[in-house]
Formats: sequence, C-alpha cells, structure tokens
Amino acid sequence: MFQNMGLYDRIIRVVVGLVLGGLYLGGVVEGTTAIVLFVIGLVMIATSAIGFCPAYLPFKFTTKEK
Repeated sequence: MFQNMGLYDRIIRVVVGLVLGGLYLGGVVEGTTAIVLFVIGLVMIATSAIGFCPAYLPFKFTTKEK
C-alpha cells in the first residue's frame, strides 16, 4: 500500500481526531452523536498513522509531495 497523504494533511487529521476523541471522552457530546464523532476521530488518527486515505483513491488525489 502506498502513501497518499502529506505531512500537513496527517498533522491536521491527528489534531482533528484528538479533538473529536476529547469531545467524546470529556462528555461534551452524548449519545449516538458522541459515538459517531469518536469513530470518525479514530479513523482520522488511523489513516494519519499509516499515511493512506482510501477516500482519495477514486479521485486519484494525493497530498504527498513527490
């Protein structure tokens, strides 16, 4: 699997993922919304960790510098 995410893309995803996780863990959001936001946060952190975003594939999009 190749990487299609650049450094800034990965940093932004980690920050957003941590914020979403913090909202869930801090009890700021509740119920189904909290679970959905937490899962989205986990996915953002996971894609950032591996440097690959499957949503970019159909559009042949990459933020990684060559």
